[in-house]
Amino acid sequence: MRRFGFGTISLLLMVVAPQPSVAQQAPASLASTTILTVDQAEAEAIGQQPRLLAAQLRARAYAQRVREARAGLLPTATLNVTGVRVADTGTSIASGNITTSAVSDRFAYGGNLTQLVTDFGRTGALIGAARSTAEAGNDLATLTRAQVRLNVREAYYQVLGAEAVLRAARAAQANRHLISHQLTELARSELRSTLDVNFARVLESEAELAVVRAQSTVAQARSHLATAMGRAQPITMQLADAAAPAWLLPVAPTDLLPQANAQRADLAAALAQQHAAQQFATSEKKLIYPTLNVLAAGGGIPFRDHTLHDSYAAVGFNLNIPIFNGGLFTARRVEAELEANARAGDVQELKLEVNEQVRDAWYRAQEAFQSLDVTARLVAQSQEALRLAQERYDVGLGSIVELNEAQLNETSAEITAADATYTYLSRRAELDFSAGLLN
Repeated sequence: MRRFGFGTISLLLMVVAPQPSVAQQAPASLASTTILTVDQAEAEAIGQQPRLLAAQLRARAYAQRVREARAGLLPTATLNVTGVRVADTGTSIASGNITTSAVSDRFAYGGNLTQLVTDFGRTGALIGAARSTAEAGNDLATLTRAQVRLNVREAYYQVLGAEAVLRAARAAQANRHLISHQLTELARSELRSTLDVNFARVLESEAELAVVRAQSTVAQARSHLATAMGRAQPITMQLADAAAPAWLLPVAPTDLLPQANAQRADLAAALAQQHAAQQFATSEKKLIYPTLNVLAAGGGIPFRDHTLHDSYAAVGFNLNIPIFNGGLFTARRVEAELEANARAGDVQELKLEVNEQVRDAWYRAQEAFQSLDVTARLVAQSQEALRLAQERYDVGLGSIVELNEAQLNETSAEITAADATYTYLSRRAELDFSAGLLN
């Protein structure tokens, strides 16, 4: 045991009783024997994440704007019921009106019908703007769905990485406890100095502190995963382990740029909003055009003054030609055109940001992928260095300081290697999101 030190974690775990995992330490009422996979976590988040549900409801609300705009092309019918009782049937209203209207005793009912004949395409442009806005709402809901999936994957891999670090820290703690106990017994037999024992106890305390910190990190990661999934309580279920993907990264980030420009939901939403702004600018431009409506009215007057007929009906049209309104329509048109041009600039800026995100995510994923092999070699090298330091110490050629430094380096390498796989998985998820693969 002393020959291999705490570098050979598998051997130590067979000798020292294994520490319970965070899920096993949870109360029996909260712990669950069900294993949670990353796909199950994503499915649950998609079904109950409030952020995604709100985005979907907003998309449905935007879809109603198309019906609102289309209503301008359909006829409008109203029903009217009027009752009048006056003291003097011979009077009329003159003040404030160009034409006088008689005020007579009556009770009448009837209806009005108004139908737009033409506004030279303004309503059609408003419908196009509403439809593009609804498409942007759907794209934003898709973007939110991708963000939810990314958050779940990152939180899931953070839990796995934190638990891997916790296992490595516990193994190091168990080994250092064993070494400290052995040196204590040797010191009692005067085969080792008390200085060696003190150094061993310092490392044992450091290992204990590392376990405490790792346990806190695991608890925080599980709480973060619960939030990403839309749960109010921390996740206590055991997580299914995930191995590093077998496929390699694309040769260069430029290989993903066409796919990202075609599939990124936020870019699609920006394009739809730009089109909506252009359509709205077109509708504002047509405010100066005439509007032609056909009107019809009819009804009966069962109770009336003797001067009135017992029914009424009329059909006509109204042509509204704007002449002058203080430059209101001109200002509205210019404002809408400027907003449309600004939206075009937003699209170009977002394209640049998407390209940058894809490149940055690829570089980070490439770094993590290359680190897998480097950390594996680092563990092997640190274990060999620890083995040599242990042998030198056993035969009296090395000092306790040299041995302790080798132990620290080996523990650090083990923890780094334990977290490397899940770091790569998290960064690969970021790259998939940047490329629009999580829609």
